[in-house]
Amino acid sequence: MSSSDSVSLSTCSSESVESGRSRGRQVDEESTSSGGMISGIPMETGVTRDIVSLERVNVIDRVCHGQEGATEKFFYMYMCHFSLVHVRLPLDDFTMGVLRALNVAPTQLHPNSWAYLQAFRMLCQSLYMESLPYAFLYFYDTGPRQPTTWLSLIGRPSISRLDAFSQSFKHFKDGYFKVVVKEEGKPYFLNAYGSTKFPFSWTGTPSRYKDLGIDELSAGDKVVVEILMKFVDKLPTKGVVRVYNSVHPIIEIEGHMVQSGKKNLALFQSLRKEMAAKAKAARRTDVPNLQESVVEVHVHGGTKRKTELPPRPSKGKNVKKVRAALLGAGRLVGQGRLMGSSDRSLA
Repeated sequence: MSSSDSVSLSTCSSESVESGRSRGRQVDEESTSSGGMISGIPMETGVTRDIVSLERVNVIDRVCHGQEGATEKFFYMYMCHFSLVHVRLPLDDFTMGVLRALNVAPTQLHPNSWAYLQAFRMLCQSLYMESLPYAFLYFYDTGPRQPTTWLSLIGRPSISRLDAFSQSFKHFKDGYFKVVVKEEGKPYFLNAYGSTKFPFSWTGTPSRYKDLGIDELSAGDKVVVEILMKFVDKLPTKGVVRVYNSVHPIIEIEGHMVQSGKKNLALFQSLRKEMAAKAKAARRTDVPNLQESVVEVHVHGGTKRKTELPPRPSKGKNVKKVRAALLGAGRLVGQGRLMGSSDRSLA
């Protein structure tokens, strides 16, 4: 056990052996079900599953334990990271950057805070902006100050643009597993000289942020912050996170924009076109086809607007789904495997 991990053991060691057995049973049950956590690893597009392996924990394993005696590098993940906030492996540069900036392991950051991270990432992607760690942290303070518990991100009043995440994570700490980095996965998780790209184990010195000033940000961070600050009403964190499983992500986001305010919807559409044009002019490869078909739909108040709608081969336009998304009358979340292996385009 490393000194950096020992500070957290007072919290973890109080869990009973019976609780550990319960965790083992839970993992066994989920591994045998369709889309189970052990048998199905959610991966980013184009990345082979061979870069990591998932291992069940035993009754003495705790998320705050270090790497002592391990022959391979590993870190712990909670099951809810994948099932509720739709994290995929390998972690991207933004996510690893946030963990580095906070100096915490994945399980040391409370799942609610992972939801904010995922929603911020989705918003930036939908607006063709790079997700930047310190731009994200500008909107939050950290708490509590005690180093023996999970670190949480607390939205700054009048600044945070995502509402409080309403999902219950009761018993989240009872379901976790090891993510073991295989030889093929080292470039994704380790630096050239073998050090980890983010803390793999709990640390005793998580970084604290309080009222991060705009003048402390880089020029790139400021651009992201200034654009997101244009949104008038807070955006629904839970809804934006669900977009990771959506068949039509942009339509889904626009539906949530309507629910949070018409001004947000109009601004989102305007910014999306503006940022897409800038990305295209800069010859970025992730710019969508801006000549997509559009349909006219009614929104609250009797006004009309047009929305992008990807063509459906041989089936025309799916007007009902667009209208349902915009009016909040239904979900367009994909109902396939919970642990899908492929990412979907935001275009």
